[in-house]
Amino acid sequence: MGEHPSPGPAVAGCAEAERIEELEPEAEERLPAAPEDHWKVLFDKFDPGNTGYISTDKFRSLLESHSSKLDPRKKEVLLALADSHADGQICYQDFVNLVAFFLYNGVSLDQFVLQVTHPHYLKNSLVYHPQLRAQAWRYLTYIFMHAGIEHLGLNVVLQLLVGVPLEMVHGATRIGLVYMAGVVAGSLAVSVADMTAPVVGSSGGVYALISAHLANVVMNWSGMKCQFKLLRMAVALICMSMEFGRAVWLRFHPSAYPPCPHPSFVAHLGGVAVGITLGVVVLRNYEQRLQDQSLWWIFVAMYTIFVLFAVFWNIFAYTLLDLKLPPPP
Repeated sequence: MGEHPSPGPAVAGCAEAERIEELEPEAEERLPAAPEDHWKVLFDKFDPGNTGYISTDKFRSLLESHSSKLDPRKKEVLLALADSHADGQICYQDFVNLVAFFLYNGVSLDQFVLQVTHPHYLKNSLVYHPQLRAQAWRYLTYIFMHAGIEHLGLNVVLQLLVGVPLEMVHGATRIGLVYMAGVVAGSLAVSVADMTAPVVGSSGGVYALISAHLANVVMNWSGMKCQFKLLRMAVALICMSMEFGRAVWLRFHPSAYPPCPHPSFVAHLGGVAVGITLGVVVLRNYEQRLQDQSLWWIFVAMYTIFVLFAVFWNIFAYTLLDLKLPPPP
């Protein structure tokens, strides 16, 4: 009898609306890094009736408010996924999945892995950058970053088409040796021949494997009994040409952000050089030990000399030539 009556639904709804309105600026500012309860606050802003759904038009307006930070291609993907049910509505769980994955990874963390048109893509600690060449791990880790989904896709196709069959025949040790030698040679070749450019992509290692394989196929053409060898060679060469042509075009294409250079294509050539030297010897006869082949030691010596030359080049040449390097990321 002495208890106070509970507020009616209208009063509670107004109070809830005021609470959301008070949190709205903070929720929008912290949108990319917000935890799940803040996603709910943002969702409720577009769903005042607590129906559990928001319209795709409201979701579009949310994307428009962050269009300056979001890559246009990702924005189109988001809109397509949002309307995948073709009913014009998005439930809360779909909203969280879409916004948390794309906005959090694409806006807050500055991980522009597939956005080389954005100046922040060089901020990643894996990319090789001429200003950060003293960080030795970058000569290897650049292979984990790619200049666009098409760059990544072609490299994956080439590795599946050539790398997997080679590993099944020659073993992971030999194939890994050729691959990593191509990766290191690729980044070092860029630091010597294209000194102002960054490097991304696993093309150095991929091209080392493919060039070694194609060279062996040509040298042993008459004795090979592999079916569809001509078709496999044609597909590999077409994919290589497409990927290399795209890399050359991208390197010399004017950058949308002039201080932010496009990645170099010289790593591809470094990989090819490794493939037709070390790679040919490694893949020529998988039953013979490498240390019993004189050519193996000759090419190992050549590779070692190149690596040492590139190391000294990186230490002294950049200072002596007084190059104008791009600003550090």
